[in-house]
Amino acid sequence: MARSELVVGLDIGTTKICAVVGEVGNDGVDIVGIGSCPSTGLRKGVVVSIDNTVSSIQKALQEAELMAGCEIRSVYAGIAGSHIKGFNSHGVIAIKSDIVTAKDVERAMDAAKAVAIPLDREVIHTLPQEFIIDDQRGIADPLGMAGVRLEVKVHIVTGAVASAQNIVRCCHSSGLDVADIVLESLASARSVLTDEERELGVVLVDLGGGTSDIAVFANDSIKHTAVLALGGQNLTNDIAYGLRTPLAGAEAIKLKYASAMVDLVHNDEYIEVPGVGGREPRKLSRRMLAEICQPRMEEILSLVDQELVRSGYKHLAGAGVVLTGGTSLIDGCQELAEQIFNLPTRIGFPRNVGGLKDVVNSPKYATAVGLLCYGAERTGIQGEQRFNARDGSSMFSKVRSCMKKWFMDVS
Repeated sequence: MARSELVVGLDIGTTKICAVVGEVGNDGVDIVGIGSCPSTGLRKGVVVSIDNTVSSIQKALQEAELMAGCEIRSVYAGIAGSHIKGFNSHGVIAIKSDIVTAKDVERAMDAAKAVAIPLDREVIHTLPQEFIIDDQRGIADPLGMAGVRLEVKVHIVTGAVASAQNIVRCCHSSGLDVADIVLESLASARSVLTDEERELGVVLVDLGGGTSDIAVFANDSIKHTAVLALGGQNLTNDIAYGLRTPLAGAEAIKLKYASAMVDLVHNDEYIEVPGVGGREPRKLSRRMLAEICQPRMEEILSLVDQELVRSGYKHLAGAGVVLTGGTSLIDGCQELAEQIFNLPTRIGFPRNVGGLKDVVNSPKYATAVGLLCYGAERTGIQGEQRFNARDGSSMFSKVRSCMKKWFMDVS
């Protein structure tokens, strides 16, 4: 199997690190390997321990390499965390030769990016929403069109420089080159949303372990992104304190028995709760567990709804809401979300991949599969840069230069 045919998506999450290996062919992407390992070096999506993160990455890679029968050298890595901020901007230029060229598009994008950004932050994505030529709106690809004035509306995503550098450093310490860094909510959107949803308008909510990532799409372009520092780990902590059980036992109980709505649980259902410090296990009502889980899930989803209202784009969600991420698997999560958002809601599973697709057929793999799909779309692009592990001194300058080319793929 040629190495150039393989693409790897690496989801560096708060609760797990997942590597998905795919083979790019004429018919799309076939998954040939997957590796997953619990994550102990991140908190709320941000690296807090390089050594622990590197150890988890290496274990996930070993498992993926064994399944795929290959050696992984380069990955597409995801980035998340509460430090991620998104905002809209626009740029206007005069068209030099009356016909829009690639240079004109680049100048317009540069004009849109000419905004004041603090020194400790860096632009991660510049995503075109639409181009306007002489008041003609809604243009997706302006190349070759005639006009005098070119305007572009963009969505800019920024993040903390240190957080992005730490992700790259962890990959380099694991012996990996980083082909690209991708916002995790955008990666998840690639794997779970349909073209019709993106066109009609949809809200993607990725309920992860440490963060809840939000992305709003309409007219097949990104309108808003946000990250909330709440996720499934908060739910696990609530269960551990409420039921007086170790965190490992609370996580297992959450995955198997948790419910986001008390009304969905019968009074005669009971669960066994492990004791702390060698104490005997106890039998408790599953309804009591639901009474602990529902307020936290209501809080998370209500904060997401408040963010949508604040953004001013909630009314664009004609196709409703798509929930994905591991926390969305909790029983009753979809029903509770429909009540809070007052919009049709579904659970998003990875799609548009072949091969071992049954292995990744779960919302918890949405980001990793999305990173893989993103990498597959970029396979064969001329001049594609990689962030080489042997040249870490200028790694983030390479990130910046590579990001400049992304708008050609996203527009």
